[in-house]
Amino acid sequence: MTQQQTGGDVRLTGISKTYGSFEAVKPLDLTVPQGSFFALLGASGCGKTTTLRMIAGLEEATTGTVSLGGQDITGLPPYKRPVNTVFQSYALFPHLDISENVAFGLRRRGIKSVKKQVAEMLELVQLGDFAKRKPHQLSGGQQQRVAVARALINHPQVLLLDEPLGALDLKLRRQMQLELKRIQTEVGITFIHVTHDQEEAMTMADTVAVMNGGRVEQLGAPADLYENPRTTFVANFLGTSNLIEGEVVSAGTDIVVAAGGGKLRLPTDRCTAPTVNGGKLLLGVRPEKISLAHADDADAIADGRNRVTGRIVDSSFIGVSTQYVVESPAGEALQVYEQNIERDARLTPGAEVVLHWNPAHTFGLDAAQDIDAGVETVEDAA
Repeated sequence: MTQQQTGGDVRLTGISKTYGSFEAVKPLDLTVPQGSFFALLGASGCGKTTTLRMIAGLEEATTGTVSLGGQDITGLPPYKRPVNTVFQSYALFPHLDISENVAFGLRRRGIKSVKKQVAEMLELVQLGDFAKRKPHQLSGGQQQRVAVARALINHPQVLLLDEPLGALDLKLRRQMQLELKRIQTEVGITFIHVTHDQEEAMTMADTVAVMNGGRVEQLGAPADLYENPRTTFVANFLGTSNLIEGEVVSAGTDIVVAAGGGKLRLPTDRCTAPTVNGGKLLLGVRPEKISLAHADDADAIADGRNRVTGRIVDSSFIGVSTQYVVESPAGEALQVYEQNIERDARLTPGAEVVLHWNPAHTFGLDAAQDIDAGVETVEDAA
């Protein structure tokens, strides 16, 4: 029987974890489809690693059940669960060469002829020429791939990855993101990946669960979470969002909002907030969706676009784009990212400008939420 036939969805039902009076994970239901690359994304302390450890059996759930392919595995010890975990620290045996590290799980189960399987695994992670080296002779990225091969050789139904790329530098991390995605596609087993890095989750995963304060804030495909955030936390945590406070003037196919001394529109189906005339709303737009025109060229802007006037207070050239901060009646620090195709030399700090964008690129959120939820501070990033 092949691995795919014996596998199955991972289901968490009412799973929670409390330490004394602290709720690390609030009761949650989650289904990870078989064969998918699934990411648990959130800031540190949000409960994502605890959730992963409950799937692995390394942490006992306070309430709820974990099932795999319809079988309840909540009571099974870690070694009896058909899952393997890859940690940030790799945890390779320094005295064993790479092939022996990969073979370790098979040898422990008393399997004698391991050579062919080890060779196949090293080929999969593109380390066939490194079989006789010791871990210290490999780079961080290569060691991480050995750790993945060592886990996969046991044919787990699920591979759990706990911040697996956290110790690597940025360029190597990008390469490894693509590498892990390739391996997952090739072997076709379920990967559940914990990370605090938004780009990492969005690059690799089919489905992302954004966690916040011990619960899943929103679940979906990366593009859907980015384009249609349902809460201010998701809007701010996944990339950057401009959130403008406004008041509903009318609601039909489009919602018209009074904001920053003017009128802005958004599609009704992109609004998750209640829309009553006179009601408050947070109107959101991503920085790369906005175009910037010098105030002298305001007449050339096409009709029907949302527009806000303002003054550039800061600009940063970052190669592929220039990032502007604009002060306006709609917000003190609106962010605009413009691709560097034809740069307007007049767009410098102090310039009066018009921000304009397609109303279809606007989303609406409930104004009762904290407008700054999910914004990463310098302390968070440290």
